[in-house]
Amino acid sequence: VQLVESGGGLVQAGGSLRLSCVTSGFTFYNYNMIWVRQAPGKGPEWVSAIKAGGISTYYTDSVKGRFTISRDNAKNTLYLQMNSLKPEDTALYYCARLPLSVHWSDIPLRPYEYNYWGQGTQVTVSS
Repeated sequence: VQLVESGGGLVQAGGSLRLSCVTSGFTFYNYNMIWVRQAPGKGPEWVSAIKAGGISTYYTDSVKGRFTISRDNAKNTLYLQMNSLKPEDTALYYCARLPLSVHWSDIPLRPYEYNYWGQGTQVTVSS
């Protein structure tokens, strides 16, 4: 199983970035996926999740209305479009695969039970 993120960078507040996560080694369209971020000195914070079929999504409150998660099951790729970025969005962002044992409705209560994740891509938002 491999997950490789890209698309991070340095952006001014109010700017946009689009993160990508290319996956391999598993049947991507069968799995719910999640984006998680970790700022320096802080624990991981889940950002957004998307159901295997790509129709249903979850967002943490701090990014609602600004971030959009999507997936292309034909390309085995997960995306995170981030608009209106704020300095507090600065973090290492990584994508992760949630296990089949975590049902979609449980994800907001069990967002950190992922079993595979990538190395992350750094997002830095300057004020």
